[in-house]
Parts: sequence; C-alpha cells; structure tokens
Amino acid sequence: MLKDEQDAFGHAIWDYYHYRKGFEIVERDDGFFDVSSGPTTYFREYIHWDEYERKSIDYVRGNVLDIGSGAGRAALFLQRGGVDVTCLDNSPLAIEVCKLRGVRKTEVLPLTKISSKLGTFDTIVMFGNNFGLCGNHKRAEWLLKKFHSITSESGRIIAATRDPYKTMVPEHLWYHEFNKKRGRPAGQLRIRIRYQKYVTPWFDLLFLSQEEMEDLLDGSGWFVRKFIDGEGGMYTAILEKK
Repeated sequence: MLKDEQDAFGHAIWDYYHYRKGFEIVERDDGFFDVSSGPTTYFREYIHWDEYERKSIDYVRGNVLDIGSGAGRAALFLQRGGVDVTCLDNSPLAIEVCKLRGVRKTEVLPLTKISSKLGTFDTIVMFGNNFGLCGNHKRAEWLLKKFHSITSESGRIIAATRDPYKTMVPEHLWYHEFNKKRGRPAGQLRIRIRYQKYVTPWFDLLFLSQEEMEDLLDGSGWFVRKFIDGEGGMYTAILEKK
C-alpha cells in the first residue's frame, strides 16, 4: 500500500474527481519525463473507450478481479451489467474514489500480495497497460502462477499492454539500447509518477511485443487465445488456462 506522500496517482485521481483538475508526470530513470494523458482517462465512460478496449471487455466471464482499477471505469461498467467485480489497487485514494463512485467491492493491496484470501475469479482484468505492472520477466512468471491459483478452471486474463518497438520517438529508441547495455529487456521501463508534492517509489513497467508475450507464457499454464490490436502499439492479450 502506498503511503500518502507516495500516492501521486491517487491524489491526481482524487483531485480530478472533486475538482476536475489533475495531471501526472511520468519520470523515467534516464531523466526523460512526460505528462501523461492524465486522470481523465481513468474516468472515461464505455462509449469513449478505445475500440480495442471495448472489444476486449466482451471476453469477460463470471466474477472479475480488476487489477490496477484506478477510478473504477471498467469495474463500474461491468457492475452495471450485473457482473460481480472486485477492484484492486495499491493506491488508497484511488480505491476511495472507486467507492465514492459506487464500486461495491474493493481492496487496497499491492499486486504482489494477491492471494486466495481474495477468493476465486473467472476473469482478471488488467486494463490501461496494467499487465506491465508485472514489472519484469521473473516476477511476471511468478505472478502468472499466482493468477493461476486464484482463478477457476476456465480462468481468463484480459492483459492490456504495449509493444515497445512500435515507436519512432528517438528518446524511446535510445532507451531500448540503454536497457540492452545494462542487461535489461528493451521494453522494461523504470519509472515513477509525480503529482504536485507527491511522488511514487520507482517501479518497473514491462512492455512486450506479442511474440515476447507468447514466449513469456511458455510453461506458465496460460496461452494466448487472441490478440486484439489498438493504436500506437497498444494491444490486449486474451489469456486462458491450458
């Protein structure tokens, strides 16, 4: 769980919910920084979602664990459709906003603390690049085993991420080479989020090509049923148990 001074993400969401203002600065460990699309993204209604997300949500079945739920946009959409869904985030303020917006089931918990105590789920939703929260290959393999243990026999993961190689931005291409020189995968980012005086700890975000995704799943007990492509390298992998 993030401490209040670390909860830049949550404070941005809180301010957007209450005052319709807020932003996020994404800082990378090579000194590069940018302003993200901001908390408005986390409040989008279904009609304003990207097309690949609208197609992806159709693969939800049974009860759902929404990992990295933000302001609860996916959970609220599913809940309105009668789906039993639990929001999970390590940001206390983000979860508080989920509650204020009407999400009935919530948990403030880091991704690595997921266990069978949460229950058994038929679908895990990881929208908004959230499969990248697995961080690195070793931790992703470990988490995939955890996900296997908390899902039903027909378990499914809706894993949204980005192909890091679909870019022509010089700073990103340089970072790929920077990563390779220090023995890291090209698409493994080390970042932190800033908002006003709040700063998250540094964390890794793992971006994968579709081929790398399939390689990662080898021996995990999961396979790709379908890839759903978005724009700018974004895509969703619909994962199912073997």
